[in-house]
Amino acid sequence: MSSLSILIPAYQEERTIAEVIERVLAVDTEKLGFTKEILICDDGSTDNTPTIVNAFAKKEPSVHLFVHDKNQGKGAAIRTVLDHATGDYCLIQDADLEYAMEDYPTMLKVINDGALVVYGSRFLSQKRPTGMSFKNYFANRVITWTANLLYRIRITDEATCFKLFPTETLRSLNLQCTKFDFCAEVTAKIAKKKIEIHEVPIQYNGRSVADGKKIGWIDGVETMWALFKYRIFQ
Repeated sequence: MSSLSILIPAYQEERTIAEVIERVLAVDTEKLGFTKEILICDDGSTDNTPTIVNAFAKKEPSVHLFVHDKNQGKGAAIRTVLDHATGDYCLIQDADLEYAMEDYPTMLKVINDGALVVYGSRFLSQKRPTGMSFKNYFANRVITWTANLLYRIRITDEATCFKLFPTETLRSLNLQCTKFDFCAEVTAKIAKKKIEIHEVPIQYNGRSVADGKKIGWIDGVETMWALFKYRIFQ
């Protein structure tokens, strides 16, 4: 049986983190041949996020908490838990409820069919994902178009959270990112290695800034810069 490490960066997510953990635990990955561990990095939260996660870690052997003293960014949090991952594969999961953990089996089945890297696409199931603002929709389309153009790939959702990799492949990328540019960096480096990215349709229910969404326009700029940087300079 293979093993799966679910990597969750979390920052100020006390309203959702408990349900996220419960729903991840509830997914029966073993019927598809994958045991699972849940690695959560609290990225300097000042709310009750680490306390909630720690309570789960004390009673659930598969849940592990790692803590940053100060907020460093999504990429930094993912890199921290990646260092501790023991699974054969790593799946990125956000600490909010925008993505449906019930889509894990769809992605894992593609791995079982021989794929190496799998992205869950929000745009294969809906032309305009539920809850996604127009500015975020437009930014997603531009970023994906840019990635396809620069790296000669054909994907529909570059910025999706749901990305699934062999752990050693992800580690081999020598990640440098610290913020939301994680997605751009891994896509660029996977594409430069000529590894095909397989996509599957996933569910999505976007949240607003008022609900805790943290990504902003500066993150879009940094993502675009990362796509160009890794194409031209590295």
